[in-house]
Amino acid sequence: MDDQVLEPGDRDYVGALASGLEVLQAFDAEHPRMTLSEVAARTKMDRAKARRFLLTLHALGFVKRSGRQFALTPRVMQLGYAYQASNQYRPVIQQYLEDITCELGESSSLAVLDGDDVVYVVRSSARHRLMAITLSVGTRLPAAYTSMGRVLLAQLPEAELQAFLARVELAPHTVSSITDSHALNKEIAKVRSQGYSIVDQELDSGLRSAAVPVFAGNGELLGAINISTNAARVDMKTLLDVYLSRLQKAAEAVRLTTH
Repeated sequence: MDDQVLEPGDRDYVGALASGLEVLQAFDAEHPRMTLSEVAARTKMDRAKARRFLLTLHALGFVKRSGRQFALTPRVMQLGYAYQASNQYRPVIQQYLEDITCELGESSSLAVLDGDDVVYVVRSSARHRLMAITLSVGTRLPAAYTSMGRVLLAQLPEAELQAFLARVELAPHTVSSITDSHALNKEIAKVRSQGYSIVDQELDSGLRSAAVPVFAGNGELLGAINISTNAARVDMKTLLDVYLSRLQKAAEAVRLTTH
């Protein structure tokens, strides 16, 4: 097999599998329980099709049913655990992130790019909470507005980056948010050149973060690591002189201890 990505309609593309996964992904923090009609609307399926997939997932133990409401079961966590267990670098990075939190008192995370979002795969949380939402392993945030996202976008081949810029919907999360694709392209080019990203209150007011890419010893991109903090507590000079330096040190340590 090669790296070619199948398109819907290809003879090897299993549409039923894709639809079943789409139903699972319809459930999230804002939609933990849904009726058949709500699932159909979220997935843009007709009710009959959505019903068949929900009942199949129910039979397999991935979905539970209470009256007209459907919800995920803990069995879904097995899918995420399989991903975590297959990544041997995770415990190593976890320790480095925990060292950062212990030393600086700030949260530190590793994320990977998935579509137009970053997904948190390793996290060391500080006691203070920086965002209205709770960040944890599995949390998704828009790549365009996170320091880790911009670092990872900067690693993409140019054609993939331009495709992202052409389709992404840019929204003014705060007054500081970049909302023009040309401006975002320029910012990502800057990140690529300097090797790190600083995002200052573009996703959430008061949230400031720095991120760098992290590679294994064989050159494989493992993701991006960041330190997130409160703008009122940590000024930009400290972020650049202290926090960024500490991130770069951690990234180098990961490179030297993974293969």
